[in-house]
Amino acid sequence: MVKLRLARAGGKKQPVYRIVATDSRSPRDGRFIEAIGQYNPNTAPKVLTFKDERLDYWLGQGAQPSETLGKLILKYRREQPVSV
Repeated sequence: MVKLRLARAGGKKQPVYRIVATDSRSPRDGRFIEAIGQYNPNTAPKVLTFKDERLDYWLGQGAQPSETLGKLILKYRREQPVSV
């Protein structure tokens, strides 16, 4: 099963997270299928970036986001301007 989750990167006490699509059996920072974004909680304001088309692709394929990433996705989608 494919999961969307955060993989920790960055230095000691300076975490930066990659948002990755990975096999659910892989370790947190282990092998992944594709990196689709980044989350940096250390800046003010916090920076969250996605490749929108790849996020939609993986969700369409049935990938399950982790609980934390699910909350971040909802927050990200609410803040995006809607173009008509």
